[in-house]
Amino acid sequence: MNKYRSHTCGELTIEDKNKNISLSGWINKKRDHGNLLFLDLRDNYGVTQCVIENSHKKFKELEKLSLETVIKIDGKVLERSKDTINKELNTGEIEISIISYEVLGKTKELPLPVFSDQEYAEEIRLKYRFLDLRRKKIHQNIILRSKVISFIRSEMQKFGFLEFQTPILTSSSPEGARDFLVPSRLNPGKFYALPQAPQQFKQLIMVSGFDKYFQIAPCFRDEDARADRSPGEFYQLDLEMSFVEQEDVFKVVEKLMTSVFKKFSNKKMLYEKFPKITYSDAMLKYGTDKPDLRNPLIISDLTKIFNREDVKFDIFKKLVKNGSIVRGIVTKKTKDKPRSFFDGMDKWAKEEGASGLAYFTIEKDSEIKAKGPVGKFFSSDSINEIMKILNAEVGDSIFLACGKVKEVEKLLSNARDKLADELKLISNDIFAFCWIVDYPMFEEDEKTKEIIFSHNPFSMPQGDVKNLDLSKPLEIKAYQYDIVCNGVELSSGAIRNHIPELMYKLFSVAGYNKKTVDEKFSGMINALSYGAPPHGGIAPGIDRIIMLLAGEKNIREVTMFPMNQNAQDLMMNAPSEIEDEQLKELNLSIKKKK
Repeated sequence: MNKYRSHTCGELTIEDKNKNISLSGWINKKRDHGNLLFLDLRDNYGVTQCVIENSHKKFKELEKLSLETVIKIDGKVLERSKDTINKELNTGEIEISIISYEVLGKTKELPLPVFSDQEYAEEIRLKYRFLDLRRKKIHQNIILRSKVISFIRSEMQKFGFLEFQTPILTSSSPEGARDFLVPSRLNPGKFYALPQAPQQFKQLIMVSGFDKYFQIAPCFRDEDARADRSPGEFYQLDLEMSFVEQEDVFKVVEKLMTSVFKKFSNKKMLYEKFPKITYSDAMLKYGTDKPDLRNPLIISDLTKIFNREDVKFDIFKKLVKNGSIVRGIVTKKTKDKPRSFFDGMDKWAKEEGASGLAYFTIEKDSEIKAKGPVGKFFSSDSINEIMKILNAEVGDSIFLACGKVKEVEKLLSNARDKLADELKLISNDIFAFCWIVDYPMFEEDEKTKEIIFSHNPFSMPQGDVKNLDLSKPLEIKAYQYDIVCNGVELSSGAIRNHIPELMYKLFSVAGYNKKTVDEKFSGMINALSYGAPPHGGIAPGIDRIIMLLAGEKNIREVTMFPMNQNAQDLMMNAPSEIEDEQLKELNLSIKKKK
């Protein structure tokens, strides 16, 4: 028998009554009743109640022990009385009568209570992450993470995928984010880069003749932190397939996601077959390319309404003449909402940096009319046309925004979320997946006005690739796609450009000459020149999948050792300064700011 325990703290039941056992774990809680001391012992598997009478010679010693002290208990399993059974515990029908104990690990005063789910400052939680991880909720999240990853591995193998590991030390490449650079001691003045993703390597695996690859891949990007993105590093399910079209990738991913989310959650899947929404439709209807389809509110374009003679809303009409657009959202059966609801939305819009959010309600006496601050500017006929476009009815309300396309998209995307929250339209018991497809190959940089890749530069353009018209690059669509769930982007993917000549042409549009492409992507270009199969893939974020399954809003709740917002590991004091001798070995020196 193991000298520390005969059982775990989660497995003893009434079937073990009268057995002599040994348990080891942390003191989770203590309840001192004077004549009796109750002690909850916790390990990775659960909690077991232990009890000692004040007549026991070790009573006073146990009474003084601090919570989170690690102890071993030898004792006897007793049946609890019916009125003391704890139905919330697997071990709730029994308790352990303590015969003897041994302290295995002492503890200092705790900076945060482990037995409580009380919120604490992030700085404290991350500095003492090893304590934070003992807390029940986050402990279960990390266990969930392990189980999900194991299940994904098993499913991918069933689908015929092989798991390979790709290099961590590689070359820098322009993939959208800043690289983490590592100086080379053996090659002075040169640097490795940590991979933002195994993008080039997984394509090289396909060129090497392997058919289906996957990896639970670590990725490193020097980006700012967000609630759904860890600074520094994250993990993704990286997969790639040869001789496939877009639909083949979709089939695999849909099957996998359905299996994962059904196994690890009781929530309903809104769609078994994930709907496909074009990028242009997503931006029009939802104002974003990561829409939450649990939200029934839809955005519609109303620009043409403001060319009508019977619409007197001059502010909007002047803006439209100068190239602005108008879009609107209808909320059903809301005309009787208090004025504070509507004014609150207008105030919120101004706080978001907009000039406001115009609104009116639709009512009917002898004829259709609009009621509200801007209602007087619309004729009955124009209201009828608006109702037709928005699929609105009497009793509904209309919210309007006017401005440049991207400004309106952003405002109404956020307004859509805000309205859904105010009106309680979103069910938290649903997962709503979708694909966003037909991304533009290129976009115009807002600041420089230069043509840049909008997505992955290694993507295959749509259409006749042999006679591709590069004179209108902003009209070229690509076989690029995102998978989205509940407004969270899980991944981007693409069918890859496996034709070197075409790659040179596309990179030239984005301002890269042949020499630069050869330097930046030498391995890729060279490999594609020796017979490359058509291939494609995707890389869903593991952290975001777990976040959704656990019902968490912050990715740090499902990551074992996350960094803070400033990309600092407070527990390990990283990043840190290094010794002068180490700098010399790397042929580096630190230039301090004046």
